This record gives sequence, C-alpha cells and structure tokens, in this order.
Amino acid sequence: MTTLTAAESGLSQILRRPWRGMNSISWMLGLALAILFAAMRAKGIFGGRAWQPLLPLGFVCMASLPWILLTGQGRREIGWQSPATRRAYGMALAIGIGAALACFLLGLALFGHSKQNWFVSIADYYRRSLDTTGLSPWRLHLTFTIPAMLFSPFGEEIFFRGVLQRLLEQRFSQRASTYAEAGFFGLVHLCHHGIAPGPTLLLPSAPLWAALMAVTAWLFAWLRKSSGSLAPAILAHALFNLTMNVCIFAALWG
Repeated sequence: MTTLTAAESGLSQILRRPWRGMNSISWMLGLALAILFAAMRAKGIFGGRAWQPLLPLGFVCMASLPWILLTGQGRREIGWQSPATRRAYGMALAIGIGAALACFLLGLALFGHSKQNWFVSIADYYRRSLDTTGLSPWRLHLTFTIPAMLFSPFGEEIFFRGVLQRLLEQRFSQRASTYAEAGFFGLVHLCHHGIAPGPTLLLPSAPLWAALMAVTAWLFAWLRKSSGSLAPAILAHALFNLTMNVCIFAALWG
C-alpha cells in the first residue's frame, strides 16, 4: 500500500481522477503547460496573420484548465470563489489603473515615442494584426480593448495566479511559487515588447519591461492571496489593459 505525503494527499483531493497519478510531478506539469502556452503566444504574435488565432486560443485554453484538471475543491482552492471582502475590488481598481499608468509614464519618460517604448510596440502589433485604415478612434479603441479586457485577464489570471501557482506549491514554498509564476509572466511578455524579429533583444528596454510585468504579476498575486479569490486579480488585469489602451490611443497612436 502506497502512503502519500501530506502535499501529495492534498493534491489528490484537488486533481480530477485522470490526473491523480501525476501527484509527484505535478509541478512539472505546470511548467510544461506554461511553456506550451508561451509557445502558442509567440507563434500567434510572430507567425503572421495566419497564426494570430493562437493568441486568443491560448488564453481560452488557460481559462479552461480548472475544469479539465481540477475538482470542485481544487477550483475553490485556486480562488474560483467570491472574495472575502468587497474592499478587494477597490484595491484591484487602484492596482490595475495605477500599474498601467506607471508603465506608461515610465516608458514615455525614458523612451518617448521610440520603438524602445513598450506601449509603442503594442500599438505596432495592433497595426500589424488588423487593417486599421478608416477606423475612427472610438472604433479602434473598442476593437482592441474589448478583447484585451476579456481574453488575457481571465486566461492569464486563472492559469498563472491559480493553476500554475497551486501546482508549483506542491514542490516549492508559496513565496517561491509566486516569484516563479510572476517571473515567467514577465518573461512571456517579452513577446509583446523586447524581442524583435531576427530575433534580437531590445536593450535596455526589454529587461525593464519584463521586470515591470513581473512586479505587476506579483501585485495581482497579492490580490489573489489577500482576498482568497481570483476575481480581484482578474478585475485588476482587465483595468490594466483598459488603461494601457486608453494611453495608447490617446497619446501614442498618431
């Protein structure tokens, strides 16, 4: 008879039956999924218009994981429940908008409207992904902002702050797991700014952008932990993307 460790016993209660045999290597499963989703993101961004659907598809797959991997208890443990207090939503408002404005102002102060500015890179991706000729500013804003407030906030928060965090905690401490998932979050965002075709690394802005995204991810993780819910982190992420696009279309698009 096999005796489970405390960590393995806890995981066996949150993993659905087909996955329970992976208790001892569940953290490897989390890393493998993170690499897979990073590859889908990179191909969706750099592969041309034919591959663009991979980007939203990756977010949909991330958001679906709790119902593929986890039991109902597991989904509650990663934060798929209401927050402990409504004040968490106020913190989400401040963190989401504040972090985006900080990124915008820092990028503008250091790099102006050059290609080293991370929000300029994101605006350039918008131009490559869709023919924007003749679109009014409001239609442009809605076309890019509505998906940005839906796909990545739900997909990334459910995966990074939820599933990946929980799987890593089976092998590492909660703090180390948070640093790991936030760091990986920062690195994958080099696909949006920092890695140019070639590929080349934009210096000095690329590592600064990755660090900013990692710190932002840590703030989202703090919201998740302090509230016991993914909802404030999802809201903060959506508000970050909304504020980012307001800054892009109000100050950088022309």
